[in-house]
Amino acid sequence: MTQKESIYKKAVLYARVSSKEQEKEGYSIPAQKKLLTSYAKKHGHQIVREFIDVETAKQSGRTHFNEMVQFLEENPAVGTILCEKTDRLYRNFKDYVIVDDLDVTLVFVKEGSVLNKHSRSHEKFIHGIKVLMAKNYIDNLSEETRKGLLEKAEEGEFPALAPLGYNHDKVNKTIELDEERAPFIREMFELYAAGRYSVRRLQTYLTDKGLRTRKGNKVMVSSIHEMLRNPFYYGDFIWAGKQYHGNHPPIIDEELFDRVQAVISSKNRPPRQSKHSFAYTGLMKCAKCGCSITAEIRKDRYVYYHCTFGKGRCGGKSVREEELERQFGEIFKKFQFSEKVFKWTRDTLRMSQKEKVAFHRKAIEGLNTEYLKLQNRIDQMYLDKLDDMVDEAFYRKHLKEWREDQKRLQRQIEAHQEADENYIEQGIRLIEIARNAYAFFQSKDQPIRAELIRFIFPNSNLRDGKIVPAFKPPFDIIWKLAKEARKYMPVDKKQAASESAACPIALPLLDQLRMYFYSHKIEIPAFLVA
Repeated sequence: MTQKESIYKKAVLYARVSSKEQEKEGYSIPAQKKLLTSYAKKHGHQIVREFIDVETAKQSGRTHFNEMVQFLEENPAVGTILCEKTDRLYRNFKDYVIVDDLDVTLVFVKEGSVLNKHSRSHEKFIHGIKVLMAKNYIDNLSEETRKGLLEKAEEGEFPALAPLGYNHDKVNKTIELDEERAPFIREMFELYAAGRYSVRRLQTYLTDKGLRTRKGNKVMVSSIHEMLRNPFYYGDFIWAGKQYHGNHPPIIDEELFDRVQAVISSKNRPPRQSKHSFAYTGLMKCAKCGCSITAEIRKDRYVYYHCTFGKGRCGGKSVREEELERQFGEIFKKFQFSEKVFKWTRDTLRMSQKEKVAFHRKAIEGLNTEYLKLQNRIDQMYLDKLDDMVDEAFYRKHLKEWREDQKRLQRQIEAHQEADENYIEQGIRLIEIARNAYAFFQSKDQPIRAELIRFIFPNSNLRDGKIVPAFKPPFDIIWKLAKEARKYMPVDKKQAASESAACPIALPLLDQLRMYFYSHKIEIPAFLVA
């Protein structure tokens, strides 16, 4: 055997599949290897190495293809590549040029062709056509894949791996909440929205509480930053540069997401030079001029809060942090009332099932009517599109608008349905939180204390060193209820025993609370959930 013949007889085997669909179509690796080894045995080839790639068409580069090229460059005594077909070896023109530079013989067993630099021009021409066809197949496969993924996105299905906080239900092919991690994600957004946590501090806090990736690793700072910017968590997602409404359950609402984006934007501005972080800034305005309340350290140890004097000196007095916390505590203390009054209030609020059902049923019926009108419009427009009565641009424009309207209506329907389930119990939970707020405030450190203040009275005023609370709904009503209830607060056991069974708290207050609970979805922050 001549040296030339010896080089020709020594060969490498190359096999590749580019998708799961191809495996189903008979392109499996075992089938390719069986065909190629059988050919080698029959024609006297010695297979010195096998190179196998199992990769998708959209991936850039093939690990074992590159290894094969390097092997052939380093071993000129091996002069043949055995491959099933042209489209198994090439995916693009770059692959063609690389292989052509190797000066090896190509054997495409299934096509019955052998090609090298000595082949006739006609054979090379046919081979070039096959390379073009292979590239067209890859391009078409990629295009169809992108088209399929885009169709999924337009139907509300996220076409990729869902972010941390979700799991994929492979049986029903849906994305579900990860019950273990979802509460961490909600708390992460709530804490960051409050403006008291940097991303790094948030990572430390969540790691200490037990948040881990799916592989059990610590969640990195960069990952948390990406998560805080991801609309997936309130029900939308970005695909191919466009935003879609998803079918997956949200972990947070859009309002909380927007608050987080505002905090991120503010943190991206050039920072002011400050050595300290003060817990209660951002919670109050100056009652005299409306400017923000800031803080400073005096005598290297005492923290004082005062007006920023952004509109000039207004005469507002400063107040020590310890005094400010005492005043906050006194405000929370005034939410306290007896257990007996609380039970009476709770039982009274629960006596409204008939009103509740009628209110929500009427609201849901109206919203469903609007939703169906939009769906009829969408269906009719689709038929018009099939009949070429409307063009693609018109169809997509109005489809997007009407789908957004349907999304808004669906959120309202869901809010009423959820309220129909638990509106009064969540309302009672709020009353209980307010009633126990003083004990909670006293037992927590400053960041959590600030979160409690922000939850109950976030926009208060400071007037001459005194806090003037401004309660957000429904705590403004609960504050009045507590004031009434304190009239029946027992001072001693004897008085407690003589309390009347019916506590005559002003019923209009309970009606106001009931109506608020009817019409508002109540979100209790994670830091208050036991």
